Amino acid sequence: MPLGPLMIDLKGLVLDDEERVWLKEPAVGGVILFTRNYESPMQLSELVMSIHKVRSPPLLVAVDQEGGRVQRFHQPFTELPSMRALGHLYDEDATRARIVARSFGWLMASELRAIDIELSFAPVVDLDLGLAEVIGDRALHSEASIVSELAVEFAAGARAAGMAIVAKHFPTHAGATNDSHTDCATDGRDYNELWDDLEPYRHLITDGLPALMVGHVSFPELDPLPASLSSWWIKSELRERLGFRGAVFSDDITMGGASIGGNCSARAVKALKAGCDMVLVCNAQAEIPVVIESLTEYVNPS
Repeated sequence: MPLGPLMIDLKGLVLDDEERVWLKEPAVGGVILFTRNYESPMQLSELVMSIHKVRSPPLLVAVDQEGGRVQRFHQPFTELPSMRALGHLYDEDATRARIVARSFGWLMASELRAIDIELSFAPVVDLDLGLAEVIGDRALHSEASIVSELAVEFAAGARAAGMAIVAKHFPTHAGATNDSHTDCATDGRDYNELWDDLEPYRHLITDGLPALMVGHVSFPELDPLPASLSSWWIKSELRERLGFRGAVFSDDITMGGASIGGNCSARAVKALKAGCDMVLVCNAQAEIPVVIESLTEYVNPS
């Protein structure tokens, strides 16, 4: 059975009977884990194993393990600093920062791959423009060229440990003051003003970027829809203009920034039609069976 286009979350430390039923649905292709799913490395390993045993080929298992304030698994996993620390180091010693960025990527990925987690949604490559508090110290730096350099090194380290990176949040969350988790987030800049924000993606795509996450920020000068629901952003800009050939994940479609798309089922369908390969439904368990039902007849156009 091929993997479906939906990535869902779980309630706790073990799979329950209802979740097993969901994971067997053809529409489901992956699971994203959170802190509530982690108690110890042994427990986590058993949970991941139980997820993988549900289907063949096995479902993808992912997590946000950026470091700093967005790190789902803590001790004895290495407590990684925020990505901003790499930017500060770069300002002091660029050569050392590149080495450390590669080491960060390898360490993050090797710890997750040791328990068979396939993906971490990292790194954030939004620039630090001092506007988006939700990004803040998750950003590597304010300068696009430095973000690009450090992200490429981070990717190389992760790749050496057997993990593909997922850069986020395409095209950028840097210019939106509202938090797309809870509100509609808008960036009023035109395309020329977004040129620097897109540089890390141009750089990473040239380097072979395997996957990215598209955010829920709207850019009304270009398209009134949030990027996650915009075929202009995903198909015209990302696929055609930038030449991206990897996987496109939507950010969590239950977030406020995607609310213009209607209910969660409608958002999922619109995101997939816009060009996303996989959509995330997180922290809204009641929505999962409804979204699964809405995707029963979905066929990946590729």
